[in-house]
Amino acid sequence: MRVIARYGGPEVYWTEYFRVHGDSRPEKWILDSITKNPTGRPVVAQLIGNDIPALVRTAKLLQKYPVAAIDLNLGCPAPIVYRKCAGGGLLREPARIDAILGALREAVTVPFTVKTRIGFDSPAEFDALLPVFARHAIDLLTVHARTVLQMYRPGVRYDLIAQAARELKCPVLANGNVFGAAQAKMLLAETGVRGLMIGRGAIRNPWLFDQIRAELRGETVKLPTGRELLAYIHELWDNEITPGIRESAQVQRMKKFTNFIGEGIGEKFLHDIRRVEATADFWRVCEAFLDHDEPMPLEPLTQKIP
Repeated sequence: MRVIARYGGPEVYWTEYFRVHGDSRPEKWILDSITKNPTGRPVVAQLIGNDIPALVRTAKLLQKYPVAAIDLNLGCPAPIVYRKCAGGGLLREPARIDAILGALREAVTVPFTVKTRIGFDSPAEFDALLPVFARHAIDLLTVHARTVLQMYRPGVRYDLIAQAARELKCPVLANGNVFGAAQAKMLLAETGVRGLMIGRGAIRNPWLFDQIRAELRGETVKLPTGRELLAYIHELWDNEITPGIRESAQVQRMKKFTNFIGEGIGEKFLHDIRRVEATADFWRVCEAFLDHDEPMPLEPLTQKIP
């Protein structure tokens, strides 16, 4: 949040999800992102789990902190999560979602929001999910327009996001493969949503939020140079250093970020950076590709605006 905010950042931030179960307590490091929020902008506390008393207890506790809303995650596609019937796994049980939403709506006095995918294994499930969301007067629905089993593969169903925006009384946000300013403007127009949620795209291009705002104002979209992107990677590195961690582990952690960033640089960069093990080699590859002043669109090279 601190790093992204320096590049413009979104209007609202979501926390990592608090893992909620029978004897859970809110993770301190996630609480810190609320109590030490460095952005000056609102932050939403995100919950994941299926234990109703525990979810209610946690939601009530988190409302004692400066949160803009409480959000229930029904979208996480990680197998370790959905196999426990949490996150996207709950989409297989609409009746259970119904009960959870009812209990949380009663317990939450700040805005109550939900993030969902369009189904567990089929987009056809979305028609049955929308009435469940409509019954509980949620304040915002974010729709990631893929199924859970689809993970992050191609085939994003923005038409179903548009359906949600038409049918629900609450505002809807579009999520899933938002990769560029012109494409974002098109998505807003074509889906009728109130806004966009961006995750991986913001890691690849932290300037994206400001670029979208410029596009919507009809202004020239500023592209970062290679050296500006290199400075961003340095900032990520400094932010992610863990005292005492071995060198190879630090490099491996940074590869999680460069896997996203590299989508906007090219296959050769990804090939080379994925094979480094030492710090010196990591920076050698980054500098070989980014030590220049040429503008960089930072859009995935495989993407094209439809």
